[in-house]
Amino acid sequence: MRDHRTLRAFDLADEIALMTYKVTKQFPREEIYGLVSQMRRAAVSVPSNIVEGCTRESRVEYLRFLEIAFGSLRELNYQASLATRLNYLGSPEVEVYSEKIEAEKVLSALIRAVRHPEPLNP
Repeated sequence: MRDHRTLRAFDLADEIALMTYKVTKQFPREEIYGLVSQMRRAAVSVPSNIVEGCTRESRVEYLRFLEIAFGSLRELNYQASLATRLNYLGSPEVEVYSEKIEAEKVLSALIRAVRHPEPLNP
């Protein structure tokens, strides 16, 4: 079993989930069951799927959960873009959300490493 707490991808995903809850508090009340709910669910899905994947013994299953996490992160990226265009997110929040880019890179690198593991040197 893998320890999710040792993964940089998990740390970044956890930070993004916390940020999402903070920034969506200021969204209009009519979005509570719309965009707020969608963004929060996508944000929580990222670290949750990393954690669940780490509990799987099979590399294939682990990889599948990492891919689901990556999909949720991309979904959140679109939702943050939409919120910005709707003027729900201002410049300071958008800058804070730039961590999504680093999280995507780190998670993508982890997926590549799991998909194509380095052979062990004799």
